[in-house]
Amino acid sequence: MFGPFKPVRRAYHRLFNKDKALVRALSGIIGSTPDNLRLYKLALTHTSFARQNSAGKHETNERLEFLGDAILGAVVAEHLFKKFPYEDEGFLTEIRSRIVNRESLNHIAVKIGLNLLVMVDTTNHGMRHKSVNGNALEALVGAIYLDKGYNTTRHFILGKLIKPHVDLHKLVSTTANFKSKLIEWAQSQNLEIRFDIIKRKQQGNTTEFTSEVYIDEKPIAVGVGLSKKKADQAAAEKGLEYLKIS
Repeated sequence: MFGPFKPVRRAYHRLFNKDKALVRALSGIIGSTPDNLRLYKLALTHTSFARQNSAGKHETNERLEFLGDAILGAVVAEHLFKKFPYEDEGFLTEIRSRIVNRESLNHIAVKIGLNLLVMVDTTNHGMRHKSVNGNALEALVGAIYLDKGYNTTRHFILGKLIKPHVDLHKLVSTTANFKSKLIEWAQSQNLEIRFDIIKRKQQGNTTEFTSEVYIDEKPIAVGVGLSKKKADQAAAEKGLEYLKIS
């Protein structure tokens, strides 16, 4: 009876079941059922996996990432502003930066299982770039904002990302200028120290810097950040760990 239509029906059921699985996975992550699934699919589409739309444009998660980055920063800033009423702007900026930096977002994305949903073409990349998951998390925030509005997005950020996966007490107690500390140690040991930016990688609207720190011309650690300063700080922090300097 359905002979000529069987391939179409099979394709429809495969697509339908795949969407059902995605909705179920996303519901578990964000705490509510997506209304506009297309937004979430776009949030999970890395530029390497993009396909051309009817207008000939490649649709990727980069625009949603841009939006999500701004909303994430605003929500975290408001949270810190209220939680630390007597701290100055420099303290709040430093803590916010450590919460929303790429390494932190990558870690959180894996913790909530978002890395299992991101669509990336590994055949072209050879290996999955470590910032893909953090970028997708920002894009997901952008998708939730467009789909559900600010209040739901704020509850998701605080209730599903920050409070379960960010140890604020530890962040506050370990906030320090790692670069200054490492430089002071090297000077006390009469050792030469220098930091070099060894790599710049463009990721959508942002540039990711890689810094390497050398002690007496010997490379000891590498750090990554979205500015030269942050990359140096990350390299210095790892250098202190390598040298077992507390």
